[in-house]
Amino acid sequence: MTKGLTRETIVDAAFGVLDDRGMEGLTVRALAERLGVKAPALYWHVRDKQELLDEMGTRVWTGIARVSSEVRADGDWRGALAQYARAARHGLLAHRDGARAFSGTYLTDPEVLRDQEAGLAWMESQGFPVRATADAYAIITGFVVGHCIEEQARSQSTDDRYSIAVRDERVGSESHPRVAASGRSMFARDPETVFEAHLAVVLDGVAGLRSESGPAAG
Repeated sequence: MTKGLTRETIVDAAFGVLDDRGMEGLTVRALAERLGVKAPALYWHVRDKQELLDEMGTRVWTGIARVSSEVRADGDWRGALAQYARAARHGLLAHRDGARAFSGTYLTDPEVLRDQEAGLAWMESQGFPVRATADAYAIITGFVVGHCIEEQARSQSTDDRYSIAVRDERVGSESHPRVAASGRSMFARDPETVFEAHLAVVLDGVAGLRSESGPAAG
């Protein structure tokens, strides 16, 4: 085992490689080069790339959970879920290819899962039984991850393929004005504005999961 090399320092370095090279460039060899060690030294701490991504994802989702839990004391279910969605978007966009890298990762710290007990109890008090809460978070997580994958694909693009001018030319805006207008609606607006508009619709749908026995909706 290489002296001074820990799982924490490996994960720190892995975030640096991801931000520099993207998902495809995050390899054991690239990580070893960044740390100044031979690749076999890393296998004392992480078995493969997926385990590395699980460790990175655990750190990201732990931060998201911490931020999203802060609204519970004074807020309602809608505010709490909105805060979670915004925290998740921020956490995934904080790193290059973050949505692709950290969606579906296995949480390696069981304490993160245990901490969900209080949140589930609080959501129950808001009219969401455990199954409804699980469905609500699954729906919102799927929305956020999908939105962030699309957002990062556009923001990280190195050419002008997503520009409005190029899209108008491709679709023939004069002959297909509605198609051109739909593209401007999606791509010309600020991404955060689009996110908030779509999130509001998702939350309206999630409201249908809520039991009538809960407190009045916010």
